[in-house]
Amino acid sequence: MATPFYDKIHNSPVIAAVGDIKKLDQAIESPCEIVFLLTGNIFTLGSFVSRVKDHDMLVFIHLDLLEGFSRDHIALEYIAKEIKPDGIITTKGNLVRQAKELNLFAIQRCFILDSISVESALKAVQKYKPDAVEIMPGIMPRITEKLAKSVRVPIITGGLIEKKSDVIESLKAGALGVSTSNQEIWDM
Repeated sequence: MATPFYDKIHNSPVIAAVGDIKKLDQAIESPCEIVFLLTGNIFTLGSFVSRVKDHDMLVFIHLDLLEGFSRDHIALEYIAKEIKPDGIITTKGNLVRQAKELNLFAIQRCFILDSISVESALKAVQKYKPDAVEIMPGIMPRITEKLAKSVRVPIITGGLIEKKSDVIESLKAGALGVSTSNQEIWDM
């Protein structure tokens, strides 16, 4: 399961993060090879995922932001079997563990606010063993470098990525990829 992710992110380290469905077509038309879907509900999610996959792109859905789904194993099993994304994103460790049991690529999103949250992120990654970690905000190269050296999973940075230099600094610090909703960065 991990090989397509690594192949795509090595080819194109910028990930199109789509929080407004009106921008989905622009993400699909961009040079990005991975889409983080940050919107959707029980009625629309399947068609959104299909649209992305029809363009040979990987699609990861952010479970915490979906509407109409509970945050439990049954909803996750339904998503895995019926909607068939390439993976999920979540802040919840138990959902990371369950996604991996369902053979979904699991990205654990961690918000870094202070030194305590850095330590909490390290513990969560060690405990739940996600396939990748997304740290937010993504404009902290020093913290990215620290986490990249401390965990044995790929790091993705996201949040507040506004300029090409933000992408370059994140990648230099050890991030494998950068997720952003900034369409100008998608076409970089």
